[in-house]
Amino acid sequence: MNAPALDLGNPQRSLLTRWLREPLLHFLLAGLALFVLYRALNPAADLPVNPRRIELTIDDLRQLDAGWMAHYHRHPSPEEMRSLVDARIREEILYREALVLGLEQGDPLVKQRLAEKMDFLAEDADAAGEPQPDQLKTWFAANAARFALPARITFRHLYFSPDKRGAQTKEAAVHALATLSGKPADAPEAAGLADRFLFLDSYRDRTLEQLANVFGNPFAESLFKLQPGTWQGPIESGLGWHLVWVDSLAPERVPAFGEVDPALIQSEWSADQRAEARRHAFEALKAR
Repeated sequence: MNAPALDLGNPQRSLLTRWLREPLLHFLLAGLALFVLYRALNPAADLPVNPRRIELTIDDLRQLDAGWMAHYHRHPSPEEMRSLVDARIREEILYREALVLGLEQGDPLVKQRLAEKMDFLAEDADAAGEPQPDQLKTWFAANAARFALPARITFRHLYFSPDKRGAQTKEAAVHALATLSGKPADAPEAAGLADRFLFLDSYRDRTLEQLANVFGNPFAESLFKLQPGTWQGPIESGLGWHLVWVDSLAPERVPAFGEVDPALIQSEWSADQRAEARRHAFEALKAR
């Protein structure tokens, strides 16, 4: 085997050859090349930021345009855009001067707004992704009461008008109830005993909230305490006195997972995840 030839005649050239083969030198040269390329592509990157300069970017102008479009359903004219830009600049100038004067200190509205933004940032940073089906089922089992279906009632009524009968209104309703005792809901004489009602004479499958909007809350609550299958009353509403026949009453119930719109379940789940993210973010801030 032949020994490698040594360039003993030129030791400087041998040293240079070893340096050119050094990996650290290659790394430094590559870094220098990247730095030169970055400076060439970003000539203003090293310029100091002028705190007295106000800049509106292309994105700022797009936001102004989008806001105008949302309100007026068209793009702003050049003059209108100039006014929007002037208004934005004026707002920025006043904002900066307010900070210089410390006007944000001790202002409850500013504190509230900043707290809301922090809540939003915490929520956005930890926003939940798409849940797995098993996650939704487990969450629904623990929160099914949120989706409870309200009680519903189907009934008919006879109305007795205070405008027509005055102080004798309730007494007339009591007399009519005695006449209808033991009679069916569709007894022929029933209609002739009562007065004409402004709205409906019968209501099908209504909730307490829906009936409260028509008759008032005390009347609606009284309805759901009645037993089906007989004339009962009189019950006072905001409109007068009534005799009521309940045809059916379905109590409040909690639905099964498959009965609820999946989009609604996921929406509620996501709201819970965001609330939990805000809570964790606040606890972390509080601990500091």
